[in-house]
Amino acid sequence: MTIAIIYGGTRQNGNTDILTEHVIQGIDTERVYLRDYNILPIIDMRHSENGFQDRNDDYNLIIENILQHDILIFSTPIYWYSMSGIMKNFIDRWSQTLKDPKYPDFKDKMATKKVFVIAVGGDEPFIKGLPMIQQFKYIFDFIGIEFAGYILGNGNKPEDIYQDAGALLSAEELRKKIIE
Repeated sequence: MTIAIIYGGTRQNGNTDILTEHVIQGIDTERVYLRDYNILPIIDMRHSENGFQDRNDDYNLIIENILQHDILIFSTPIYWYSMSGIMKNFIDRWSQTLKDPKYPDFKDKMATKKVFVIAVGGDEPFIKGLPMIQQFKYIFDFIGIEFAGYILGNGNKPEDIYQDAGALLSAEELRKKIIE
């Protein structure tokens, strides 16, 4: 069983990164920091005669990487009641991959995975983060991925997450669930 974490935060060692690291403590994982890649926005060519065109960026490198793993953990700050922009940009590009002849079995391969979401926000995240969790659920349902759990944490300023005892406890419980 192999695990990849897709980090959607732009702040290195931000609250979401800290909570995610707490979850995966002692577990061998591959870390993919979206902030370190050039991922261009999708250009919707679904109805074009030529279809989607290659964007000549780093997106396919990430897709090829995560397709090799059994468990995916999406780690994102909560921005405006949703995932971070770079995380959304990455997932938007799945529309392109679903039509890309280089990945004819993308949906089938993704459907074999188990996924978790870890998110931290500073303004009532346990309420205002729920629409984002629902959005992830719809995305995963569409692709056929098993959505196995999530954690929402409270943190705004650097290292605030250390004050959220409930999130830290949930992180330990999620770690156990991941290694089951």
